Amino acid sequence: MVKLRLKRCGRKQRAVYRIVAIDVRSRREGRDLRKVGFYDPITNQTYLNLPAILDFLKKGAQPTRTVHDISKKAGIFTELSINKTKLN
Repeated sequence: MVKLRLKRCGRKQRAVYRIVAIDVRSRREGRDLRKVGFYDPITNQTYLNLPAILDFLKKGAQPTRTVHDISKKAGIFTELSINKTKLN
């Protein structure tokens, strides 16, 4: 199973996170399948690769709670529901 979760980068007391698609059995800094975003909690800066995230969500990837909240602010789930209504 694939999850969308945060991978810690940066230095001490100055953490930044990559949003990655990773196998559930891997550890936090383990090898990821693909980098799909970036999040800096200090400056509150976010970059998301929307097509890649939507692709993983359609394939059944589960976001963690934090990634879900970040994605919700960006409006990914509204875009996902719009795409579902277009297909029906």
